[in-house]
Amino acid sequence: MFHKEGGKIILIATTLTVVFLLLTDRFIDIFWLKKAIEVLIVIMLLLVLQFFRNPKREVAINDNHIIAPVDGKVVVIEEVFEDEYFKDKRLQVSIFMSPINVHVTRYPVNGKINFSKYHPGKYLVAWHPKASTENERTTVVVENRVFGEILYRQIAGALARRIVNYAETGMQVVQGTDAGFIKFGSRVDLFLPIGTEVNVKLNETAVGGKTIIAIKKA
Repeated sequence: MFHKEGGKIILIATTLTVVFLLLTDRFIDIFWLKKAIEVLIVIMLLLVLQFFRNPKREVAINDNHIIAPVDGKVVVIEEVFEDEYFKDKRLQVSIFMSPINVHVTRYPVNGKINFSKYHPGKYLVAWHPKASTENERTTVVVENRVFGEILYRQIAGALARRIVNYAETGMQVVQGTDAGFIKFGSRVDLFLPIGTEVNVKLNETAVGGKTIIAIKKA
């Protein structure tokens, strides 16, 4: 299954693949060169398809859990000052996505969208310390009955040039459902209340909709 945001690009890529394969077959007579070009063309199409894949995942909905909003590697776990919405200290957990990861963004908790804002900006590499505040990004705050307000931020990187955000203020959202898409590699930051029990470690691989980032014990 592929994400709807890739529909147009997949159609164009597939059409171009067919055209180039036909042209290669028609105009190139050297056997090894023809096959090499054909393989390269098919590989390019497969790369586009794998980037926009959207695997179906069964999410165990639980208000006592904050789940990973994206696939990738946990690159930051630290206390920071969040100066856009909370304007106080929060626990930041960041997940970096490489171009080969699934790039669907999922809601980390159930709740109501209290804030959703797009910010134009730079395209620093996603792991740059200033990427969270200077890059193109969206900021979304979800109010959950157990954790209170949770902020997540989609951040564009050096390759990512388009962020898709479905969250709108006032919406009721369901944990693990589709919240948007970031094209061509980037990162997502989570800002949690200080004292939240984190369930992941640095450099751990997270799976969107599956990995439990934080737990609230009864």
